[in-house]
Amino acid sequence: MKKLFFLFLPALLMLACTQKTTVNDTENSSKDTSTVVFKPANIKEQMLYQRGVESAIWAMPAVNFQLMYDAFAKINGNYNQVVIWPKLLDWKNQTLTPNPDVIYLMPFFNTEKVGPVVLEIPPADDGVFNGSVMTYWQNALEDVGPGGVDKGKGGKYLFLPPGYDKTKIPAGYIPLQSDTYRGYALLRSVLKSGSDADVAAAVAYSKRIKVYPLSEASKNPETVFVDASEKVFDSAIQYDVSFYESLNKIIQAEPWLERDKAMIDPLKTLGIERGKTFNPDARTKEILSLAVKAAKEYLDLNYESFPPFFKDTHWVFPATAEFGKNIKTNFQVADSYPIDNRGMIYSVIFFSAKHIGESQYYLIQIVDKEGNPLDGNSSYKLHVPANVPVKQYWSMTVYDRDTHTFIRNQKWAGRSSQTPGLKTNSDGTVDLYFGPKPPESGESNWVPTDPKGKFEILARFYGPKPNLYDQSWKLNDVEKVN
Repeated sequence: MKKLFFLFLPALLMLACTQKTTVNDTENSSKDTSTVVFKPANIKEQMLYQRGVESAIWAMPAVNFQLMYDAFAKINGNYNQVVIWPKLLDWKNQTLTPNPDVIYLMPFFNTEKVGPVVLEIPPADDGVFNGSVMTYWQNALEDVGPGGVDKGKGGKYLFLPPGYDKTKIPAGYIPLQSDTYRGYALLRSVLKSGSDADVAAAVAYSKRIKVYPLSEASKNPETVFVDASEKVFDSAIQYDVSFYESLNKIIQAEPWLERDKAMIDPLKTLGIERGKTFNPDARTKEILSLAVKAAKEYLDLNYESFPPFFKDTHWVFPATAEFGKNIKTNFQVADSYPIDNRGMIYSVIFFSAKHIGESQYYLIQIVDKEGNPLDGNSSYKLHVPANVPVKQYWSMTVYDRDTHTFIRNQKWAGRSSQTPGLKTNSDGTVDLYFGPKPPESGESNWVPTDPKGKFEILARFYGPKPNLYDQSWKLNDVEKVN
């Protein structure tokens, strides 16, 4: 409790002294169009606001998960089933920074009533998966495929409920001890190329996975796949009172983890308590809407403050070494609980690998060479040097800077080394263009942007090689061309 008190203390003192905090307009949860000054009427409102801020930062990965499951439920999906996009993703997938150059599938698990759930991963013969199995807090339990426990041989991963007696596990399973009943896996079926035939092969490989309760293993149960490819699957973080409604669902559904019990009383302040109805009055809703916007503002500040990955550039890897150590140990590192970095990460992405950076690596750019935010109404050029250090593929994908989702209604979101028709220069380099209109050279190397908003670029390196990390290969900044 002392740790939590000192976490809250600086902001509480600030509130007590200033009696005001500037945050975004309550009527617009996704655009910074105006500001409103929060003026608490009394200490109770001060505490409600501050605990609303801290709760949002702490709860971000779990709310992120809940929103994805709710989006799945809206298309008639259920736990212990698999949502699949049997086409390359387009803008209708409104998850956070998804990958448009692989086939996506996501099994959602719930062991509360059925007991352990099996995820069968096929061997990496006609295809390959990059992916991980996670709790609803998005704590990675293990990676799968060639970069995971099965090392490409395939295997039967067993998602276990909290406190499960491991002596009951039959031989031949890879046990994954979860501290939550609910969880999910993100599996990406990697393409050999962007051709129609290789896309079809990646889809066929994807459908070789199986998901079923262990109790039904002898019955040859059918795996239920739910096709989301033609539907809007929207799990963007909502920075309004609905954020706390999603948080309340989690609190009601899952028992408290020991490490998080210090949050029980702060959430009671908000009206969120296990076994009770969350029914905030109008003033509480107003304050919480302001609080979650302030949390976003703080997380955005963190997002914008990372040191560069490559010297003298603005490319960043937005996860700290401390966070990486905690992911590997299920947040058991002594004297460490990096909820600020965790909150920032899951306000921008979903998913975590057990071994960050081994099967894939990510770099983000949100400003140009001159340090100015990437503006969707301007045009930019990125020169990708030859011999990109990857075993599989590289890509550059554009997202809405504010929501971290694909830009709505755009014909495509990125370009990759597997994009059919991508033009390569005679020296092996590639020039990519970003902007509201294609360059004179045409659309092959162009990624459209929204002229009404800011954007960000995510660079993916699948199967990264050592010269990415030792920086003997370097990606320079995006440059504005008009």
